[in-house]
Amino acid sequence: MSQQLTREQQEQKYPEYSWDLTTIFESDEAWETAFKTVESYLGKEEKFKGHLGDNAETLYQALSLEDEIETELESVYVYAHLKQDQDTANDKYTGFEARAHQLAIKLSSAWSFLVPELLQIDEKTIESYVAEHEGLKRFEFDLNLINQKRPHVLDAEKEKLLTEAQDALSTPSNVFSMFDNADLTFDDVTDKDGEKHSLTQGSYIKYLESDDRILRQSAYENMYKAYGSYNNTLAATLAGEVKKHVFNARSHNYKSARAQALGNNHIPEEVYDNLVKTVHEYLPLLHRYTKLRKDLLGVDDLKMYDMYTPMVKDIKFEMPYDEAVEWMLKGLEPMGEEYLNVIKEGLNNRWVDVYENKGKRSGAYSSGSHNTNPFILLNWSDTVSDLYTLVHEFGHSAHSYFSRKNQPSNMSGYSIFVAEVASTCNEALLSHYMEQNLDDKRRLLLLNQELERFRATLFRQTMFAEFEHKIHQIEEAGEPLTATRMNEEYAALNRQYFGDTVETDDYISKEWSRIPHFYMNYYVYQYATGYSAAQSLSHQILTEGAPAVERYINEFLKKGSSNYPIEILKNAGVDMTTPGPIEDACKVFEQKLDAFEKLMKA
Repeated sequence: MSQQLTREQQEQKYPEYSWDLTTIFESDEAWETAFKTVESYLGKEEKFKGHLGDNAETLYQALSLEDEIETELESVYVYAHLKQDQDTANDKYTGFEARAHQLAIKLSSAWSFLVPELLQIDEKTIESYVAEHEGLKRFEFDLNLINQKRPHVLDAEKEKLLTEAQDALSTPSNVFSMFDNADLTFDDVTDKDGEKHSLTQGSYIKYLESDDRILRQSAYENMYKAYGSYNNTLAATLAGEVKKHVFNARSHNYKSARAQALGNNHIPEEVYDNLVKTVHEYLPLLHRYTKLRKDLLGVDDLKMYDMYTPMVKDIKFEMPYDEAVEWMLKGLEPMGEEYLNVIKEGLNNRWVDVYENKGKRSGAYSSGSHNTNPFILLNWSDTVSDLYTLVHEFGHSAHSYFSRKNQPSNMSGYSIFVAEVASTCNEALLSHYMEQNLDDKRRLLLLNQELERFRATLFRQTMFAEFEHKIHQIEEAGEPLTATRMNEEYAALNRQYFGDTVETDDYISKEWSRIPHFYMNYYVYQYATGYSAAQSLSHQILTEGAPAVERYINEFLKKGSSNYPIEILKNAGVDMTTPGPIEDACKVFEQKLDAFEKLMKA
């Protein structure tokens, strides 16, 4: 498929590989009409200000109207951003997206009174309203979540002051973002033939995956020389972000920054501690993997820049899109007819935008809203990685589809804590099928990629989570959070996780300074917990069959945000408050490592 087609040519020549956005709005004119309708809601919130506690009917009308507006706005925004992403050079749709974004801000501001005013109403009064008004039962769980914030909400004057302070408190993350994305530059890298190549954030991993060790070393050293030259500045920036988290937590009567961050998502802190403790117990497996990597690469000393290059060389595995679809459908057969019918509906009704065209946004994602189909953006290049991306995004889309079909709009989304479970579960099922149906050479390549996913997601993200918690604890203990302290803490963790086989040098001790997720307030641990939950669920599906599939679909995929995320997972068969799911994931890693070693010896 040509990458030089314009968007118009792409849709005309290959309509079956382009998503069908007319299912959202038949035309741009229909979008304009919908935009004006949503815009007309501005001001309708005024009659509810100061009156939410008057009676049950008034509260119901306010919550229903706010939900209706949000649902209609979602469709307007989704259409605009999908249109923009299919051709970012099209000014018309850039304008659509900007207008939708501004409208969302105006409506959010207009309704910002809702939660603070609800918290001014006595909890028992709200409970009595829900008991007497049938329509409010749809919002009962939402109201319970709001009620739980009461111990951490200050009086109106203090909350207003803290809210106004957040813009200034966001300076550290804003500074890092501008520095990292706009201002930081890198020296060119040099390959084994002495040729120079431009180093960017986007090309860095590509160079680390190269067979050319000189190129890998050059990219690695130049990357960390650049960050290292700003070591003290970046330490002050990250320390400022940590101080913000600690300040916000203390201001709202939380015992720690972590307690607030996890509490906002209703995740018990033991989930975090179980993750770190259990991964520590299985670190010998990661050390075994790094030793195997050193042996297979044939190097005297394994460096951190050797951790990304494939251990299996010279094996081609092309994956045209239509062939990938067949692999996906076969791999997901254990999920049963109900699930597969959703996947087929997406394939047959043009949910997927497959190929690259001029101006198309890079990468991949699943998007949509309560009243639309899920839509998947891809940039297909005939690789096995593309197949996994397809399966991954269909996991998101199927999760969204089931949730939206089975939950009211106010509960049809799902928590970020579980957001990657369905997508990764799909990947695990695909891997199981492919391992059973590939020749040994391609199976080796697949296992190499699988082992790397475990290293990068389960182990590395847990190391990130542990570092993030350490720097918050340092701040909370009143100790100085300096560049030297951060470098020492990070280097120690890197040695602990990757073992003596890998050299922990001065460069890697500064890796923390280039990780944007450390500015996201206890976010990274969810990659590892989500990955572990998915491995555990996929194992149940493959071993138990229909009962596990029924639990997974009915108790997880269809539940949206109708319960606490930890309880939804528990009902599906995974209790993240115990070490079990983490142990299950580590055992899968061990099985894949065993299989890889066996094949290498064959």
